[in-house]
Amino acid sequence: MSEFAPGPGLKRVLGVPGLTLFGLTYLAPVAVFTTYGAVAQVTGGHLPAAYVVALVVMLFTAFSYGRMAKAFPTAGSAYTYTQQTFGRHVGFMTGWTLMLDYLFLPMINFLLIGIYLNSQFPGVPQWVFTLAALLLVFALNILGITVMSRVNALVVGVSVVLIVVFVALALKHLAGHPSPSPFAAFTPGTGVFAGAAILALSFLGFDAVSTLSEEAKDPRRAIPRAIVLTTLIGGLLFILVAWMGGLVHPGYDDFANPDTAGVDIMAALGGAAFQTIFVAIYVIGAFGSAMTTQASVSRILYSMGRDGVLPRRVFGALSSRFKTPVFAVAAVSAVSLVALFISLGNAVVMINFGALIAFSMVNLTVVKHYLVDGRRRSAGDLLLYGALPLVGFGLTVWLWTSLSGVTFTVGLIWMAVGFVYLLGLTRMFTRRPPAMSFSEAEPAAA
Repeated sequence: MSEFAPGPGLKRVLGVPGLTLFGLTYLAPVAVFTTYGAVAQVTGGHLPAAYVVALVVMLFTAFSYGRMAKAFPTAGSAYTYTQQTFGRHVGFMTGWTLMLDYLFLPMINFLLIGIYLNSQFPGVPQWVFTLAALLLVFALNILGITVMSRVNALVVGVSVVLIVVFVALALKHLAGHPSPSPFAAFTPGTGVFAGAAILALSFLGFDAVSTLSEEAKDPRRAIPRAIVLTTLIGGLLFILVAWMGGLVHPGYDDFANPDTAGVDIMAALGGAAFQTIFVAIYVIGAFGSAMTTQASVSRILYSMGRDGVLPRRVFGALSSRFKTPVFAVAAVSAVSLVALFISLGNAVVMINFGALIAFSMVNLTVVKHYLVDGRRRSAGDLLLYGALPLVGFGLTVWLWTSLSGVTFTVGLIWMAVGFVYLLGLTRMFTRRPPAMSFSEAEPAAA
C-alpha cells in the first residue's frame, strides 16, 4: 500500500472539551500581549474597551458559525458554508480570502517565539529560535490530532496558571498603588473601533474549531458548543488580562518595545524572575497556537485538495500511517518560512482582511440557508436565523471599515490573485469549480 492515500479518512476522536481546548489553544490566552503595545497605542489606552467591542461582534458571528457547522458538519469552515449556500464561485473566493489569514497565522506565532526568546538570549539569532519551532511544530502535526490534543491541554493549563498568577500579582500591586480611575479603560475612546478591528485576529480560534468537524465525535452538537465556549472564555480572558495590564502599566506609549510590551508589564509586577517565567510560558502558548493554526489551515487545504480546487494528488492526500494531510502541512510550513525575514508589524496588518470577509459571509450564509433556502418563517426562526446573523454581519462590516490602508492593499491583491486562479480553474467561467464532497468514502468528482 502507498504511504500516502488520496481522499478522506480523518479520525473522529474529539469531544466538546477537546474541541474547546483546541480553540483556546488557537486563541492562546497569553497572546493578548501579542498586539498589546500596538493596540494600546492605537486606542489611547482603551485596550479593554476594544476587546469588549471585538467580543460582542465575535459572539454574534460565533453563533452563525455554530448554526452552519450544525448544517454542514465537515471540514472546510467558511469555504464550505458559502460554497453550499451561495455557489461554488463565491465559496472559492471566500475560502481563498480566508486562506490569507490562516497561512500567515502560524508564521506570526513562529515570529513571536523568535522575538521573545531572543529578548532573553540576545546572543542567539532570532531566526534560529523561529526555525527550530517551525520544524518541531511540523513534526507534531504529522503525528496527528490525538497527540496534538494532549499538548493542547498542557498549553492551555500552563497559560491559565500564568494568567491566575498575573491577576493575583496585579491585585497585590494595585493594593499598594491604587488606580484613581480603574474603569476608565472601558469608556469609549479614540481608536477603539480601529483597535477592535485589529483584535479580530485574536478571535480566530472559534473559526478554527469548525475546521475539525470531520474529527469530532458528534459534530452537529459538539462543534457549535465548542465555538461559543471558545469565543466567550477566550474573550473574557483577553478583557481581564488587558484590564489588569493597563492598571499596572498605565503608560500605553512608553514601552521599550511595543512588540514585547508584556515583558515590561511582568517586570513591573515580579521583577526579572517573573519576567523570565512569563517569556517561557508565552513561548509555550505561542508554540501551541502555532501548532493548532497549522493544523487548521492544513485541513482547509486538504478539503480544497480533496474536491479538486487545489491539486488533489498533493493537497488531498493523507498519510496512511498517521491519517494526517502531510503535504498540506508541509506547504503551510513552507509559507511560514517568511517569519525568518518579516517584521511583526508587517505580519499583523496582513491578517484581518480575510477574517472579516469570511465572518461577514458566514453571517449571510445563515440567512440564506435557513430563511431563504429552508423557508423557515416562524418568529423564532426570524430572530435566530435572520435578526442575529444580520446584526453580526453589520457589526463585522463596521469593523472591516476600520482596517488600515496597508491591510486593504494586501487583501485586495490576494483576492485578485485568487480571482485569476479561479478564471484558470473554470476556463474563463465555462466550467464550474469542483464541489466539496461530504462523503467520507470517496473524494469529490471533478
